[in-house]
This record gives sequence, C-alpha cells and structure tokens, in this order.
Amino acid sequence: MDSHDDGRKIIHVDMDAFYASVEQRDNPSLRGKPVAVGGSAARGVVAAASYEARVFGVRSAMASVTAKRRCPDLVFVKPRFDVYREISNQIRSIFAEYTDLVEPLSLDEAYLDVTVNKKGIELASTVALEIRNRIRAETGLNASAGISYNKFLAKMASDLNKPNGQAVIPPSMGPAFVADLAVKKFHGVGPATAERMERLGIRTGRDLCDKSIAYLEEMFGKSGRWYHRISRGIDFRPVEPNRVRKSIGAEDTFDEDIHELEKADAELAKLASKIWKGCEGKGITGRTVTLKVKYSDFRQITRSRTVNRRIEGALELQLHAADLLRAVHPFERGIRLLGISLSGLSVAEAGPAEDRQLSLW
Repeated sequence: MDSHDDGRKIIHVDMDAFYASVEQRDNPSLRGKPVAVGGSAARGVVAAASYEARVFGVRSAMASVTAKRRCPDLVFVKPRFDVYREISNQIRSIFAEYTDLVEPLSLDEAYLDVTVNKKGIELASTVALEIRNRIRAETGLNASAGISYNKFLAKMASDLNKPNGQAVIPPSMGPAFVADLAVKKFHGVGPATAERMERLGIRTGRDLCDKSIAYLEEMFGKSGRWYHRISRGIDFRPVEPNRVRKSIGAEDTFDEDIHELEKADAELAKLASKIWKGCEGKGITGRTVTLKVKYSDFRQITRSRTVNRRIEGALELQLHAADLLRAVHPFERGIRLLGISLSGLSVAEAGPAEDRQLSLW
C-alpha cells in the first residue's frame, strides 16, 4: 500500500455559514441580505457572517464597527446558541446512522470515518452526498463536504466547492494537491506561522516538502515534524469520537465600558454559570482558569491559574476568575470585554457537588 494511503475513507462535513444560515432560515426577511450574527452596529465582535456579508469582506472574529464600515447594509442578529445546539444534535443523529466514528470539532463541523460504514456503501463520496441531502431535507440547511484518505486533506477538500458542494482528494492526488497549495491556506498554519514561513522562502507545500525534518524542527519546534508530514499529504491521526476538547469558555462584549469592580464581578458570575452548564452537559471539568480582559482601547490581557484539583462548580469557577480580576484592579481604563475559559479538561467525577469540599487553591 502507498505510504500516503492507509486505506481510510474520511469525510469532513462543514455546515455553510451555519449560524447566519439558521437565522435566514427562521426569518425570511433576512434571506438574501448580508447578515452578521453577534455584536451590534456600535460594538462587539462578529460571530458568523452570511455569504452575502462575506462578499464585502465581513468575517467572523471581526470587530462589528469594522464589519459595518465594510458593509453599511449589514444586519446584526443576536445569536441563539440553544437553537444552534439543537440543530447540531439533529445533524449528529444523521451522522450516527452511517458511522459511530464521528469527531465533532464544533457545532457546525465534524470528521467521519466511513471506511466501514453502517449502510455498506462502497464510495465515501456517495455517503457524503447522502448525508448532505439528509441534512438539507431535515433541517433546510446546506452543508459542504471534503472526502479523502486522511483528516488534513478531508478538511482542505471541504473548502474547495463551498457552499453546498463536495470534493474528493484521492490518494493518487494527495501529495500533488499539497505541493501546489500555498502554506497560508494549510489548515493548522496560522497567519503568524505562514508569515514566518514566507520569510524563510516557504510559500507552497512543495517548498515545505523540500525542507528536512531537522530544519523544520529547528525553525518551528515540535510542529516541524507535523509540517513535514502534511507537506507530503501524510496524516495518520484517527477520527476520535471520544476526544475531550482542550478548553471550554465564554466571553461577552458590553454595550458600555465597565469601570466598577462589582459590575465586572456580576458579569463574571454570568460567564461562569454559562461555562459550567456546558461542562455539566458534557460531563467534564478542568483545573486551569484563564481570565481575558479587553480594555476600551482594544488592548487585551490574560491571567491564568491552575489549581491542584478539578474545579467542582460554577461558584468555584467564578471565584477563581474574580480573584484573577482583582490582580488587575484598579482598571487602567474601561473594560469592553470579559472572558473566562477552563482548560486542563477531564471527565468529571460522579457524585453531587455539595458532597465535595470547595477548593480555591
């Protein structure tokens, strides 16, 4: 068997402009219009943008004021995460009819290993088409898919014919596809790394492939070996249905800057409650709390604390975050955003929280 092909059939399913598409589906007056989910015309950050908005350069994680400047007719809609989560569960139930090897990456995308699938369908592209048609019929939403022999290439393929399309990268074409691809388009290569690669004369997969493992490890540390493999179309990572996410968090941008510690504490309580609800739903907890503060001038700081045992509830999470906040009080200027994340995740212990002692350290 070719060293690039271990015989697997992997599908990456990616919903098209998921949050914005849900809003356009549920509100006909938004259809055909540029829509941004999250933020507002004056403040905040875009969580998702419709394809009509993307034409103007509006993207997720963009400041709302920038998005509005690029697209004056942009319509802002408040996110409805409970609705998105319900639809995501509906989609995952469709996946489960074809394979148990499903690795969700977020509410709107997942990897599926259909090498051996429940319906005995020979071609992975047929499985992907069936799944996309089912999603469309049952939710009214479009999905795109990438099909290949590993996760990296399946992810890259799902972008090739968006929206509402699919693409296949077979083993015979994998290395050549990567060779011609700009490194800045590689999944997992961020803007800073891509810029550094460009400075080193590494602009395409072919340039990356020409470098030795020793050179890449010297330049990029542990990631060097990974870059060496994917430049050859090699990725042996399995689809992990029980993969524990690295962190869980929430943040909020405020309509008016916060200056008072008491008001900031109240916002942290809301965030901690939201995060813990997600932890309970997934049966997980963690040991590292990170506080994110963004000031009115957009300067951002983070503070973290790792405790010696797993956090047991929303109150404990809130108290850790509040303690970290006091380390930066009095505030340099007004706060426009607060965020909390919990990492070092693991499966939570069974038993009621009140039976376990609260630990702050």
